Amino acid sequence: MPVLISFAGLPGTGKSTIARALSVATGAVYLRVDEIDAAIWAHDPDRDIGPESYHIAAALAASNLWLGHTTIVDCVNPWAITRQIFAAAAQRAGVRLLGVELTCSDPALHRHRVESRKIDVPGLTPPDWAKVVRRDYTPWTQADLRIDTARQPVPEAVAEITRHL
Repeated sequence: MPVLISFAGLPGTGKSTIARALSVATGAVYLRVDEIDAAIWAHDPDRDIGPESYHIAAALAASNLWLGHTTIVDCVNPWAITRQIFAAAAQRAGVRLLGVELTCSDPALHRHRVESRKIDVPGLTPPDWAKVVRRDYTPWTQADLRIDTARQPVPEAVAEITRHL
């Protein structure tokens, strides 16, 4: 039975790294909202995307879930309203939603990750540390899994998520 795995967490917490590793380990479809944003901005650089890319990712997720593919959505997913977009997609597809929130409890490590990461999405400008700290983000207390990436390396995080599938 396929599952929709919805990630959440501030930039630099390790969402993309863990989501990619999970995709490789499980064969799950990997959808990244940053890629959708970059594609939209490539054609309309001044566009305010709002929640549009989240709705696109949810539609693509539902399509893959209907085909029987476990699907991972990698995005900041900062509020209950954005998380509901993916919960609704899972419900439409008749599958379980696995919510995974990543945090980094070590501010120095988190800052280092934000400031030193390589940009792998052409045209995407990542936030600097000040923007990450100021970002409006509500912790996902209802998440099925909460992983502190300062304490849990990528292989362990992937193994933990896989156990919950």
